[in-house]
Amino acid sequence: MDVIVNADDLGISSKVNEAIFELMEEGRVTSATIIANGPNVEEACSQVPRFPQCSFGAHLNITEFRPLTGHKALEPLQDTNGELVEARIRQTRMDKALAEGIFLEFCAQVERLQSLGISISHVDSHNYALTIPKMLPILRKVQKRFKIGRARITRNIYSDGLLGRSGLTSHALSVDPGLGDRDVSKSVRIKKWGYNFLLRNYVGMKTTDGFSGFRLFYESAKDRRLGHRTFEVNVHPASTYYDAGEEEIVQGAWTDEIKFPIRLISYNELE
Repeated sequence: MDVIVNADDLGISSKVNEAIFELMEEGRVTSATIIANGPNVEEACSQVPRFPQCSFGAHLNITEFRPLTGHKALEPLQDTNGELVEARIRQTRMDKALAEGIFLEFCAQVERLQSLGISISHVDSHNYALTIPKMLPILRKVQKRFKIGRARITRNIYSDGLLGRSGLTSHALSVDPGLGDRDVSKSVRIKKWGYNFLLRNYVGMKTTDGFSGFRLFYESAKDRRLGHRTFEVNVHPASTYYDAGEEEIVQGAWTDEIKFPIRLISYNELE
């Protein structure tokens, strides 16, 4: 199996930037996505030329920090200080004006990264905002404008039984703590399959066959052979939110513990 290890949130802080680039130097992270409106985006982009073996994508962001554009249509997603609020994109009805505002903001973010010298390999999103179905037409417009041909799918392996067998918390596996030892329902799995189908066939993106957070993939792949040809796992080095044990495993010989051969690749190598 070909596996992309993508570090999210490059550009969010100096601490995160440093942690991601250290893992790239060690060959443990093969890709990263950059927050164009992050506080430390210029610092991050200045280091990218050091890693020609890695891919760098756009971590499209409509959930945190100030937007790059001053588009009035984005106001429902912002607080009184003009900062984007994570929950708003899921709570706010998507009308024509808001869709246009988000599209223009995403365009500004892509153009910002390009202006900083980034050849954008793929797109995903901060706080998984692009996995909301109402975002697909906006992403399609971005794809058509910039011809970015690769994107992250929504998660399509599940933690059923892992909590009980492994003793891990739902937080460590990045799954909903309210679901118990069974992951998402059958209806949600069907919706996720439909999203991934539309991402490939309506938006026109090339994707991996599988995606999940690193720890869920690692624990699942130790337990059974996964049938995917290509897989993306995301990691969050130096994050204060995600479980610190993830980073420790990434730094170790985790591929030796998996039940099948793994080749680490970047998004640039995804066929």
